Amino acid sequence: MKLASVRIIAGNIKQMVAFYEMVTGVKAQWLAPVFAELVLPGAVLAIGSVDTVPLWQAGSSEPGANRTLFLEFQVEDIEADYARLKDQVPLVHELKTMPWGNETFQFRDPEGNAISLYMPATEEAKRRFAGR
Repeated sequence: MKLASVRIIAGNIKQMVAFYEMVTGVKAQWLAPVFAELVLPGAVLAIGSVDTVPLWQAGSSEPGANRTLFLEFQVEDIEADYARLKDQVPLVHELKTMPWGNETFQFRDPEGNAISLYMPATEEAKRRFAGR
């Protein structure tokens, strides 16, 4: 099995796509007016308009209602990304090293989803990610 994509259902798809383009530096591919994808190394971040929900089942998703999922992006220079984004995003926490060895900061997208940018900081974390 392969994790192919993560999809966010957005109340304001244009705002969400622009936000993720700014964060990732990747230009979205609009496959329909209600659906876009940001193709990143490792997986695709898909963003669908709330108008796509009835295609699955009406009421099966609600924009901005998630408080359990964190989108995590591994970066090459956490300090540079922090400096670039800290004044453009609503921070949850500033740079810190987590107990498992990643240096990270966290913020929220325009609809409240949690985003973490991180890089392995300790030698153990660097070894763990070396084979991925």
